[in-house]
Amino acid sequence: MNTQVTAQRSFSFLRIAVALQTLTIFLQAVSAGLLLTSSYGETLHSAGARVMYGAALLYVLAAVLAWKPGGGSPRPIWHASGFLVLASVQVALGIAHVPAVHLPLGVLMFGLSVLALARR
Repeated sequence: MNTQVTAQRSFSFLRIAVALQTLTIFLQAVSAGLLLTSSYGETLHSAGARVMYGAALLYVLAAVLAWKPGGGSPRPIWHASGFLVLASVQVALGIAHVPAVHLPLGVLMFGLSVLALARR
């Protein structure tokens, strides 16, 4: 029974991490709109990028914790790691000011994050 409770808690933490990641990506879209319309948009979008990257790291941590003590599948680790790679590319493209790839990648990341959340 203890293993089942641990697995359930790990699963909940994983779900919370994916939800947080999804929320931060959505807020990045909002701050991107502010970037176009206000003077403080760039600061907000830049700070949001750091928070989004932290949420992607939290997703990896949650996936590892859900797998190791709970005895779950390692598949979420691959998903979370892939998402961390996408987040890294996204941040690099933003710093390099390549909006032609940065924006569609952000939309893709949001869609993938919503999909991951729906599957949890």
